[in-house]
Amino acid sequence: MTDLPPNAQNPEDNVTNDVAQELLRRLRQKQGNWVEWGGAIASLLKIGYNPQEIFEATGFEPIQQNQVVVGSQVYNSLEKFGVSEATRSHYTTRGSDVLYELRLLTQEERAAAAELIFVHKLDADEVKEVAKAIKEFSYFRTLPEGFSAHPGDAVAHQVWKLARQNADLQQRSRLIAKGLRFAHTPAARQKIEQLLTDFTTVPQRPAPILPFYRLEFEEQLPRILPVVGELPLSRQDLQAVPILTEIEPFRLVKFSGEQAWIPLPGWQVLLAAEDPVVILANSDRFPIQTQSQIGPVVVVIDRAQREWDASSYFVVENGDELDFQWFETEPEIPLLGQIIIIVRPKKILDEELTKDSWQIDE
Repeated sequence: MTDLPPNAQNPEDNVTNDVAQELLRRLRQKQGNWVEWGGAIASLLKIGYNPQEIFEATGFEPIQQNQVVVGSQVYNSLEKFGVSEATRSHYTTRGSDVLYELRLLTQEERAAAAELIFVHKLDADEVKEVAKAIKEFSYFRTLPEGFSAHPGDAVAHQVWKLARQNADLQQRSRLIAKGLRFAHTPAARQKIEQLLTDFTTVPQRPAPILPFYRLEFEEQLPRILPVVGELPLSRQDLQAVPILTEIEPFRLVKFSGEQAWIPLPGWQVLLAAEDPVVILANSDRFPIQTQSQIGPVVVVIDRAQREWDASSYFVVENGDELDFQWFETEPEIPLLGQIIIIVRPKKILDEELTKDSWQIDE
């Protein structure tokens, strides 16, 4: 029998230990469905197990653990907002990879998206595009002409926009066919069909490169920043952090009360920021995914920079939670701050290898 890990809460609690062993046994024997697996893994993480310990005890790899935990949370939110029995039954036995891609949508959007995905029998790659289209569509304060709030129309609008930017007739025709496949309302179908005779192209503005930095060298003049917290966070959380006043020449910070702080190197972009604060997040929370590895990041926001420009990413309010987004054109919703740096943790070489420096001095 495996004992609770040293960092577990209440390690002497036999009841907790018995529950943990039962959850590990069910996971090891693959009892139940994937939704139950996600709940079991979430419970183990809550009482102090880490992903590596769960992997060694059950065979569930850390990346799979994350998928089923997040997927099960999305599944549970579907039931709250009411999906059809056929859709619910379908996702009970399969689809953790599909539901995982809906994690950034609101609970109401997830339910509508899940129905659309089930009806069209989409795979995980297609779902990623659908989720992106629905999320971007949600930022319109006024719905685009000809398109309704239905997720099918949201996808159709995204395809309509891409088709108008594409001069290649074969690719344009493929996009039009896709738009007609998803369009839910007659008005949306009409907007797509107009592209069959209107060959005007609208230049595409490329998305800017995300400002990723990696900690490699210690800077001589670090900057201490207040931490808002870890996502999910509300607009009130972001605004509650007081403006920081630094005292030169050593950038001394005075503060009374409870507050978390984080030190970052004195990069010029940080030193120039007027009102920087930190949000802790995962790198998969951004609209443009260019990184193969997902992991924790520090997102530095300058709350003083709230004027839109097409070369930057911003913090906005999505429902009741903060979100990160890039806008091709000036948005109608308020911008709460500009993302100026996204910091990954420093790469750590194999600890055993670094003990023998001659192995890495070549």
